[in-house]
Amino acid sequence: MKIGLISDTHSYLDPTVLSYFSECDEIWHAGDIGNLAVSDELAAAKPFRAVWGNIDGREARQLYPENQVFEVAGLKVWMTHIGGYPPRYSPKIKPQLARIKPDLFICGHSHILKVVADPIYPLLHLNPGAAGREGFQLVRTLIRFEIGNEGQGYARLRNLQVIELGKRG
Repeated sequence: MKIGLISDTHSYLDPTVLSYFSECDEIWHAGDIGNLAVSDELAAAKPFRAVWGNIDGREARQLYPENQVFEVAGLKVWMTHIGGYPPRYSPKIKPQLARIKPDLFICGHSHILKVVADPIYPLLHLNPGAAGREGFQLVRTLIRFEIGNEGQGYARLRNLQVIELGKRG
């Protein structure tokens, strides 16, 4: 299964995103969607999962949850917008990690692309950075990866690719 991961679009969807995600089976958005035209366009292209972020209004919060915990091809995923990263998780997140036990923990918010294995909670943390034009990031980014059938936990994740969309401005 191929996944396209995006975050922090802030009402802007780069015209190249759908071409990068054309071979993906699903698109996941880790919050700060902005204008719902962005999520509508992504959802029209592929099966779509999203969480709302701190800039998202009432409509996005009615359509999408704050947290999504789901399983895909034997991989337990927790996606939220504000989560922190290993070992500096947000105070709301840290106590839930031991209970939920995700293999893959995804968040956005920081606009900083991160792929970090956490040895304390055996999980892989992904933050695709920011794909929109708002924020302080220098380069707009997203991530594409595959979930395979071999291995256990986040070892099922394969062929992770960081895609640079160009400078923020």
